[in-house]
Amino acid sequence: MDLGLSGRSVIVTGASRGIGRAIAEAFAREGARLTICARTAGPLEEARTHLESLGAEAQAVAVDVTSEAGCTQIVEAAVARFGGVDVLVNNAGGSIRSDDFDTRWLGAFDANVRSVARLSLLAKPHLAAAVPSGGGAVVNIASIYGRESGGGPEYNATKSAQIAMSKAFALDWAREGIRVNTVAPGSIAFEGGSWGRRLAEDPDATHEFIARNIPSGRFGRADEIADVVVFLASPRASWVVGAAVNVDGGQSRSNI
Repeated sequence: MDLGLSGRSVIVTGASRGIGRAIAEAFAREGARLTICARTAGPLEEARTHLESLGAEAQAVAVDVTSEAGCTQIVEAAVARFGGVDVLVNNAGGSIRSDDFDTRWLGAFDANVRSVARLSLLAKPHLAAAVPSGGGAVVNIASIYGRESGGGPEYNATKSAQIAMSKAFALDWAREGIRVNTVAPGSIAFEGGSWGRRLAEDPDATHEFIARNIPSGRFGRADEIADVVVFLASPRASWVVGAAVNVDGGQSRSNI
């Protein structure tokens, strides 16, 4: 199926490894032109080189998306190199490990809510300008633990806020032709990720977790998230607005 993404300018945050990298690779295979970012330059450059080996035009911007300057730099780089922004994928985020209350809670809020809002608002004029050629799209990577209870309290609270914010943007921006949706992954294993490490360090306990929590009997793969993201970002998903799509092998328990 041709998803109609060839030549589109796509930003993917947190793209040096794992889910973000898989998302960038999926867009590359669709012929998109990519601006990828992460905090660490070395792995990010390696990811860019790999995208180019797939035939994609790609640039890498090493920034921290929790800073205003970093968000501005990403959007400006995409516009300067590719003439605009057609798709924004907010994948960067997570939890901050700290015993300090403000570091932990404010860090989670900055990573999962504030940076997503800031980047979305900075990209919005360019996404609106993309409407004649098929419409702009935002896909935010949340978690099943934004749709139901689970994970650490600050993670649960801020991922829930991310989903709520995405819905609000979706309803507000739809009249301008910009679609906003959310993907909510379950437990995904990849090299260097937390579940990948646990699987290597304590396979018995990890397999017990899988048997207890994931009806499909295994962890998800990063490419399985990427396939859903690329579809939601494409004109093929033109009537999907404000959705939060679980991609979890049946792990989540919410009815909605």
